[in-house]
Amino acid sequence: MFIRFGFEIAIESAQSVPLILALSPHPSLPGRIVGSAISVDPDVTLTEFIDPFGNRRTRLVAPPGALRLWSDCIIEDNGEPDVFNWNARQHEIADLPPDTLPFLTASRYCDSDALVDQAWALFGDTDPGWARVQAICNFVHNHLSFGYKFGRSTKTAGEALREGTAVCRDFAHLAIALCRAMNVPARYASGYHGDIGVPPSGPGDFCAWFEAYLEGRWYTFDARYNTPRIGRVLMVRGRDAADGAMMTSFGSYELKLFRVWTDEVKHIASTDEVPNLLRELPDAPALTLASAGTA
Repeated sequence: MFIRFGFEIAIESAQSVPLILALSPHPSLPGRIVGSAISVDPDVTLTEFIDPFGNRRTRLVAPPGALRLWSDCIIEDNGEPDVFNWNARQHEIADLPPDTLPFLTASRYCDSDALVDQAWALFGDTDPGWARVQAICNFVHNHLSFGYKFGRSTKTAGEALREGTAVCRDFAHLAIALCRAMNVPARYASGYHGDIGVPPSGPGDFCAWFEAYLEGRWYTFDARYNTPRIGRVLMVRGRDAADGAMMTSFGSYELKLFRVWTDEVKHIASTDEVPNLLRELPDAPALTLASAGTA
């Protein structure tokens, strides 16, 4: 299957503002990608680099006045839902690969050290492995209420647990923190996640989920939707959202427009037909500015 994904963001600033973006498809994505990774108007210098978590980042300096950023791509996807493996076992800590160890400890938004007692009280009787991670997802899914009005940039997993409210990143942060408290390596992930194979849910947005390390590999879990989904397009991974912020600014700006699209394209047979399709950005509704970027 083919998925068209992209964004359009417009900002205004009174002075020059250095920006670091995490808005590009992740280098590890399988499948051919055709289209514009990041474009900008007016024309400014864009510098790409790969961060310590393997994410493709972009640096630029927004000039005073208006700046428009956009991306529009098509990716060839296998059309399969997230992998499900109920028998995946949990590793003993001593047997974990070294590169998984940073995802066992507390981080900026995933205060797992403060949730150890609660986690073991809730999940200590579950079978280690997939069943334990799924039990955590079930709890988070049922405990938290979603709403853009609940988003704030400083909210930790512990605060989400106490308040019972969340945006996408809070579902991911709480599930990650509880997994780590139960000695399961877990890492934050975010990107495009449209309504492919499910009823439409409203204007598009970026979405957060998480990955847990079981049976020698990383598996995708999503505590907000709590069911395998089709067509995720990964942008960033990290310990939590601090490692994959959509836009990191070193100065103030005003957000004027924010919209995201992730849609299956059914009328093309191969990516050779993509250039004609990508000549104009799709006519998609914008999120309200109050909700933009909170996922």
